[in-house]
Amino acid sequence: MNIKIRPLPPDKRKAKPTDDSRLGFGKIFSDHMFTLKYKAGRGWYDARIGPFKPLSLDPTAMCLHYGQEIFEGLKAYRGRDDRIYLFRPEENIRRMNASAERLCMPTVDPIVILDALKQLVLLEKDWIPHGRGTSLYIRPTMIATEPALGVHPAGEYLFFIVVGPVGAYYPEGFSPTKIFVNEEYVRAVRGGIGYCKAAGNYAASLYASRIAADMGYTQVLWLDAIERKYAEEVGTSNIFFVVDDELITPPLSGSILPGVTRDSVLQIARHWGCRVAVRPVSMDEVIRAAETGTLNEAFASGTAAIVSPIGQIYYRGNEYVINGGKTGALTERLYNEILQIQYGEKEDPFGWRIEVA
Repeated sequence: MNIKIRPLPPDKRKAKPTDDSRLGFGKIFSDHMFTLKYKAGRGWYDARIGPFKPLSLDPTAMCLHYGQEIFEGLKAYRGRDDRIYLFRPEENIRRMNASAERLCMPTVDPIVILDALKQLVLLEKDWIPHGRGTSLYIRPTMIATEPALGVHPAGEYLFFIVVGPVGAYYPEGFSPTKIFVNEEYVRAVRGGIGYCKAAGNYAASLYASRIAADMGYTQVLWLDAIERKYAEEVGTSNIFFVVDDELITPPLSGSILPGVTRDSVLQIARHWGCRVAVRPVSMDEVIRAAETGTLNEAFASGTAAIVSPIGQIYYRGNEYVINGGKTGALTERLYNEILQIQYGEKEDPFGWRIEVA
């Protein structure tokens, strides 16, 4: 599919940030965006890269009423040699199309998406910050745009990609976070859309997250929706525990997002020869390990933060400190390994890194 590119003239472009330490996350966006339209009977058409601008939607656009909205999150990195890299974009594309199928939305040719990603990143390469730990965040999104009321799959959609420079996702940076285990509210249930990166999943997480924040905690540790006893996810990330030198993470049961970083952690750990288990993890097991001193580490994984150490867990009125509230050795090693692969600082034995420029 041919992509029409209409770049802004230099004098119409925004001033770029000059201080990488003040980037924050998700507040600054570049000059251009990619758009692609869909209409039933016609398919996808009108692929273009043009100026970043507000969308024009009918008040009855079906995404506003029935929740057909999905998105992804990935990053572009500037290496020390000034080369630009993407990290496992084909996995994000695959996951987005899986989300689309579950929400009765049209899938997009992976070749078209990857081409759009590369061309947009190449056009906006000057927006990619230079500081280590910074990157260009990429947000592909699909929404139902057909103007109609009535519960049925829409016949018109818009797929778009916006990008912007980012720093650390959490204010703490790469420092241990405090986690609140919420037994009252759940994020997703098996048979639902928990494995999709759908907007509604994130809206459903906000109330419990606010409760946790009001109590001084960074994120919520979500439990399974049936028994409310098994750890599933932490905030918007996958969860890992290191118990007796075994790396453990819950299985993908349909209610857990299949994280690209989660899969990367598992592959790297196995490549290193670590003991790895993918199995249900009950809170009873976690607390017992914390009380006996065998819970050596815990961390979250996700595109935004890569790997985020957990230093404290609040559960049923008690606080449990992990590894003295310090980042564990395996957590730090995994973080550095993934970061170095993403920035082109070391060999990539898995073939995950894609050079854009």
